Amino acid sequence: MASVVQEQTVKITINGIEIDVPKNELIVESVKRLGLEVPIFCYHPRMKPVGMCRMCLVEVGFKQPDGSVRMMPKPQAACTLPASDGMVITTDSEQIHKDRKGVLEFLLINHPLDCPICDRGGECPLQNNTLAYGPSTSRFVEIKRHLPKAYPLSKYVTLDLERCIQCGRCVRFTEEISGDSQLAFRFRGAAMQPSTYQLTDFESKFSGNVIEICPVGALTSSRYRFRARPWDLETKPGICTVTPCGTNVWFDYRAGKFVRINGRTNEEVNEEWTADRCKFGHDFYNAEDRLTAPNKRNGDGFVRVGWGDALGEVVKTFEAAGTKGAVLLGANLSNEAYFATQKLFRNVFNSPNIDARMTENAVSSADSVEAKLGVAAVSTPIAALESQDAVLIFGTSLADEQPMSFLRVRKGWYQNGMKVVVAHHSPTDADSFAHVVLNYEPGTEAKLAAGLAAALGVSGAKASLSDTAKATGVSESALAQAVEVLKSGSRTILTTHSLDESESGRTATHVLAGLAASAGIGFNHMALHANSQGAIEMGALPDSGVNTASVASGKNTKQILEACVSGEITALWLVGCDVLNGYPDRALVEKALENVETLVVADYRATETASYASLILPMALPAEQDGTYTSSERRVQRMKQILPAPGEAKPVWRIMTEAYLRAKPGVPSFNPAEIMNEIAAEHGGFAGAKYDVLPESGHLLPTRPGLALKSDVLTGVLGSL
Repeated sequence: MASVVQEQTVKITINGIEIDVPKNELIVESVKRLGLEVPIFCYHPRMKPVGMCRMCLVEVGFKQPDGSVRMMPKPQAACTLPASDGMVITTDSEQIHKDRKGVLEFLLINHPLDCPICDRGGECPLQNNTLAYGPSTSRFVEIKRHLPKAYPLSKYVTLDLERCIQCGRCVRFTEEISGDSQLAFRFRGAAMQPSTYQLTDFESKFSGNVIEICPVGALTSSRYRFRARPWDLETKPGICTVTPCGTNVWFDYRAGKFVRINGRTNEEVNEEWTADRCKFGHDFYNAEDRLTAPNKRNGDGFVRVGWGDALGEVVKTFEAAGTKGAVLLGANLSNEAYFATQKLFRNVFNSPNIDARMTENAVSSADSVEAKLGVAAVSTPIAALESQDAVLIFGTSLADEQPMSFLRVRKGWYQNGMKVVVAHHSPTDADSFAHVVLNYEPGTEAKLAAGLAAALGVSGAKASLSDTAKATGVSESALAQAVEVLKSGSRTILTTHSLDESESGRTATHVLAGLAASAGIGFNHMALHANSQGAIEMGALPDSGVNTASVASGKNTKQILEACVSGEITALWLVGCDVLNGYPDRALVEKALENVETLVVADYRATETASYASLILPMALPAEQDGTYTSSERRVQRMKQILPAPGEAKPVWRIMTEAYLRAKPGVPSFNPAEIMNEIAAEHGGFAGAKYDVLPESGHLLPTRPGLALKSDVLTGVLGSL
């Protein structure tokens, strides 16, 4: 049995208290173990220390053999000082206070001191440290520097150069975390300032993070400027329902209105980072055309009706329609909403025509990697990606489709030397740090996957590297490098549902899944939208689910729309999806909406699609209700209600439950916790997601039982290539 590696520790003394800490741990982190804190500006625990601001000065000495302590002649920066045995640290002394006061005096020489109008006022580290350590008055009477105010770095980030203290956090973030290196320091001395190269727009997909890590008000949100003060805001924890990663956020609101999103720490998911799609993508909560009451068509217009009349008509219509009824669902509904919807349609309306995918090429449940090949669709959690020896990113632009996975992979490369192979038909953000890039010709995904499988020894795969190179347009030397990287160690193949948009891509997915299972490689085939994975788990698909025993396989989104055109579907219910602007074939959607006899739309605002409706129902948004969401790594997380729903708007789970109760009187589910208990009873993997046991970091669903690679099926897939 291998021995457990013990972390080497050293004994140091902090403010007279002896403590054991890991060897070479930075003193700024060691003091936290005692509940103390050293003031900082430039230091950030997720970036390399640079010692630029000198605010974290401490007195340092070393114990001598005779028991005395020999002090260093000058104070040291705690953010760059590694712990060593016998070190003696003083963080709070008269001299240290004097040193920190001097540092602040220099930092404030050119600072405009415009706290009353600064958006950072009230939550500003410079403001806080000045109150704690700074001088009461300034000795400088010279004119301060004057620089452009409110300079737009991008549509999201505004720069106020006069406030910048040149800590370098923003520059280092773009170099070390996001990797786009779009910010750098220009000029020297007091004129030094962060800016983009050649003064172009700051187009990083993660630019919003520099606003949060800026220790002053130099970088502010263009969306949040002058909208509120921190003490005006109420803040509650939430989950991003725009990206598929389950990013944890702080949801700030004022007077019942959404104001801003900030990153919330969850080491298992996003650490503390957000993608711009998440940070700046929640303004829909303040939409001016929010629906507040049910409306029924009356000629060319609509009239307001009560919920009782509206649901009564819906139930009557869809009960009569039976298999001629269908429902299409959006991708950001809660697990409870998906479960209640499919239960209503299958058990009450006897219709299997349910889908939550706005795609023309939906993969059937029978053709999924789990059903067809016996391979888990997701096996490597996001947090584990950074510890892999190698990662193959296949057929996806990870920064666009899986932003948190992208940051983890880049962190693994940057900090741990992980090797990355990127296979895509066009350039991606991950190319900048990839060990090798395989730019294949569009439509040759399956050939490339089969070639890699053959080179890695998968039984049934016979394509040589030279044949693969000719078929895909990738050089043979690049293929050989990729195979060498993927031969050994802990490895994961990353791809997303976007690969399934073509026949070649779907075959490639099956080959990659088989390759992973055969070679002992992790495999992640990840969903693209906020709760697309939840829809899969809850059975909100036409041919799968936890409640499918009583009905046969149904139609997918494309088939439902085509059936509306032909008259085969007479009643269609759209829940949280604007199909006119969400489905690729707009012409087909227009024909479907024009021809279907009854169209019910449940949404949060009056969309273009709603103008075709027979009946419009107001729907609550995720932050306006309690519910759980399943991220693309199959992590179930809960978001409690933060805002009140406007008017008479209701959560989808309640709409569906009330409709169910009207059709089949009985004891209803009174809250989403009861629905989750019902989910757990039918799907054992959700037992850990019950509200009374669900951890704050979320519940990672276990791999489905009984999965084992179907080698004969894999051989058949490979034989077809």
